[in-house]
Amino acid sequence: MDNLQLQQKDREKEIAQLESFIKSDIDARELKRAIAVRMALSGKSYNEISKILGVSNFFIGYWKKQFKTKGIAGIKLGHKGSKGYLTARQNTEVIEWLKNKEYWNLDELVTYLEREFGVTYKSKQSYYELFERAKISWKKTQKTNPKFDKKLVKKKRKKLTIFYLKTRMV
Repeated sequence: MDNLQLQQKDREKEIAQLESFIKSDIDARELKRAIAVRMALSGKSYNEISKILGVSNFFIGYWKKQFKTKGIAGIKLGHKGSKGYLTARQNTEVIEWLKNKEYWNLDELVTYLEREFGVTYKSKQSYYELFERAKISWKKTQKTNPKFDKKLVKKKRKKLTIFYLKTRMV
């Protein structure tokens, strides 16, 4: 077998590998990369690929080079997000603790997480998200309206009653 035939076989192998990757459940960004590389290996020009996929020629060349040097791993996303402070089990435990409480308080949640799991979030948003996952409004409730004024209510009620009686008679 000559060198040209070997290159052709390698290219067919790479294209088959890309086809398999494309058919798997992948992120849209990985999919675009894989399609661009597959089209380039199939002999399409960079300009043609660029128009079809809406990417730059640099994008195509970069991801083709990544694929050639690292294989499928080269076109996969590198960043997978940060690791959470709480494990899934701990998260469930905190949510159950919140659901079993009668009253909720942000400071109490902060203390509980620090005491039980040694976790202190940098942002209050993380605590609010725990309340949200437990389907709890984190805002403090009050038993009575602090702006309640009996005299004002009586006066408003009297006005409404008079208005109602006038409109009923018409």
